[in-house]
Amino acid sequence: MPFLQLKDGTELYYQDQGSGKPLLMIHGVWMSSRFFKEQVPFFQQKYRVINLDLRGHGQSSKTEDGHTVAQYARDAAEVIDLLQLEDVTLLGWSMGAFVIWEYLHQFGEEKVKATVIVDELASDFKWDDFEIGAFDLPALTGMMREIQTNQEGLLRGFIPLMFKEEVEEEELAWMIEETTKVPASVASAILFDQSIIDCRPYLPSITVPTLLCFGREEKLIPLAAGEHLKNEIPNSQLEVFESSCHCPFLEESERFNKVVDSFIASSHK
Repeated sequence: MPFLQLKDGTELYYQDQGSGKPLLMIHGVWMSSRFFKEQVPFFQQKYRVINLDLRGHGQSSKTEDGHTVAQYARDAAEVIDLLQLEDVTLLGWSMGAFVIWEYLHQFGEEKVKATVIVDELASDFKWDDFEIGAFDLPALTGMMREIQTNQEGLLRGFIPLMFKEEVEEEELAWMIEETTKVPASVASAILFDQSIIDCRPYLPSITVPTLLCFGREEKLIPLAAGEHLKNEIPNSQLEVFESSCHCPFLEESERFNKVVDSFIASSHK
């Protein structure tokens, strides 16, 4: 299996397929590269597709440290350098969006051509001045405690909330398999950090073209989050997927792929 070794010894599992302009896909918290299984075959026909597991996730090293969005962004920067990527389109789903915004904050836009943000808020936390946040402190604390006592049970309740329609047992099984690869200690640590990061100060300075993809039938992230991002990110456009919840790339994969493909093509003109 292909792995990239980072400076601190962490090994990141990745797939590098196709040729052309690079597309780096970053999954959500507890998830893995496998969730983009409907994207890789499509995009590798026209682009160089890099699909990786973040540290602690999927098949990557289960390190005891480094489980912050800021460190995941530094890991992404190392990946970009190791693979010598230029004019890369960054696609981030859920927490992956935070990784992108933190990357841009730390490293700038020099190597980035465009970004695709899939179903995420500027912050997941319900700050006093940010009522559309997904979590308050009791909800976040409760989830962190349940991870420590009943990780699989929590996931069996959480994963169906990511989809508009009922998830068939066969589909749920592979998702549980992937998400339980994350040790409980890692799962609670990164849940906390990604839930309280506040990227609102970063948004106005983003100048690269940005595509915002949101499901109309969201149970986790309100569509208002996409509208807020569109207002805050100068060069952005919002695409709503009417029959999707948190995973339009799985729920409406054909349309999602075409919309993203068209956006990437237009951003490279």
